[in-house]
Amino acid sequence: MLHLSNVRHYYLYTEACDFRKGFEGLCGLVMSRFESLLTSGLVFIFFNGRRDRVKLLCWEGDGFAIYYKRLERGTYELPVSTWGTRPLIASEVGLLLSGISLSSVRYRKRYSSKK
Repeated sequence: MLHLSNVRHYYLYTEACDFRKGFEGLCGLVMSRFESLLTSGLVFIFFNGRRDRVKLLCWEGDGFAIYYKRLERGTYELPVSTWGTRPLIASEVGLLLSGISLSSVRYRKRYSSKK
């Protein structure tokens, strides 16, 4: 079951991905593009060329899981990014998967312990 949490970090692969790829193919993309450890607890998000399908690859402690969603109508809107990868927070992933444009979302000021 997919659970979005601020404890996890999410990385968006902004280029179109070949959706014939399974576990090994997506792990290869992560190793070559993200330069991250596969078993670090990060969640990697991939979209197909038409942006009507999404795959999330994550390590769940004892193995990999792929979550796959296909839209029956419409497309996903990718956030603007100049690099091949983009970090996201859980709320942004939820909005993205729900079809809400991240460019139109206004965030209200909140306290943050990060400085």
